[in-house]
Amino acid sequence: MNKLNYHHLRYFHAIVREGTLTRAAESLHVSQSALSIQLKKLEDSLECALFDRQHKTLSLTEEGKMVLDYAETIFRTGDEMLATLHNQKKRYRDVLRVGAVSTLSKNFQLSFLKKALDDQALEVVIHTGSLQNLMTQLKAHTVDLVLSNNPVLRDNESNIHCQLLAEQAVSLVAPPSFKKRRNFKFPHDLRDIPMILPSLESNIRASFDLIMEREGIRPLIAAEVDAMAMLRLIARETEAITIVPPVVVQDELKNGRLIELYQIPEIRENFYAITASRRYPNPYLEKLLKK
Repeated sequence: MNKLNYHHLRYFHAIVREGTLTRAAESLHVSQSALSIQLKKLEDSLECALFDRQHKTLSLTEEGKMVLDYAETIFRTGDEMLATLHNQKKRYRDVLRVGAVSTLSKNFQLSFLKKALDDQALEVVIHTGSLQNLMTQLKAHTVDLVLSNNPVLRDNESNIHCQLLAEQAVSLVAPPSFKKRRNFKFPHDLRDIPMILPSLESNIRASFDLIMEREGIRPLIAAEVDAMAMLRLIARETEAITIVPPVVVQDELKNGRLIELYQIPEIRENFYAITASRRYPNPYLEKLLKK
């Protein structure tokens, strides 16, 4: 049985961290050719390829992602040992990497990840971005799952799985002063009232526009926003009506800064967990996704 060379593991970790062999060699003060030889020795000893060499960029294989997780655990344990010897406290041993679509409600993310965040043996790393970018990271094994408000279709060659986590009706919300001015009726009263809407890329917006077209109504659009966090801020600072999932503005509804005018039964906001089939899945995923 081959013994693990921890110097090789450190070199591998540096390559992943720096992104290229050239930068990793510079950071380690070794030649690029020497670093390539050490990486090859590590792969030979593990009997697997750690990087996908079919592409010009350095992309981890699934085995490479698993080795990276173990490497980071090993190095973190070493740091914890040193910290303990110096009377410093360190908590985290395991890592869960989550990709979250930038348009996804932060309140939903917090609610879904709360148990993971409270687990003192687990470090949660959250990346935000577009669904396309995060799916690339998922396929490259740099995130363990992607949280999205849009599903991903699966084809015959795909190992991607999309699980519905929750769904919620979408509401029209406004400042408390709005209700005092009129007895609101949906959808007819939307003809001449400024509105804050999600951007055209949003499923909520597509469904809302369909209702407006069916009713022959052209809403007065004050602003279009692609991020739910910004939608929340604008909703509570303007006199306009905002269409939004209640979970996004739950604190404002609770403290009375906003009121719910109308819940639109035809429009639903869905929340999905997107994962990839792997031979070495993150063991925390099953616990997190278990219904």
